[in-house]
Amino acid sequence: MKKITLFTMKTCPHCKRALGWMDELYKENAAYKTIELVNIDENLHPDIAEKYDYYYVPTFYVGDEKKHEGVASLEIIRGVFDAAMQE
Repeated sequence: MKKITLFTMKTCPHCKRALGWMDELYKENAAYKTIELVNIDENLHPDIAEKYDYYYVPTFYVGDEKKHEGVASLEIIRGVFDAAMQE
C-alpha cells in the first residue's frame, strides 16, 4: 500500500467537497482508513507544496505519482484510494 499525499487549501470549495467525499468513502469501505494520508495545506506549507508539480487543488499523489489534479468527484477519489491499496 502506498501513501496518499493530498494538497488542499482551506478556502477552496472543491477541497471541502473532496474531503466530504473522502469521509463518505471511509464509511463505505473501512479498508480505506488504513491508507496513510498526508493532507498538506499549500498556504500553511508552501515549502512542501513547491516541491511538487501541480497547479490546482485538490491534488492527489499516490506515492510519487500524481493521480488527480483539480475538481474531483466521488468516483475519482475512490480510484485514488483503490490505486493506493493496489500498489
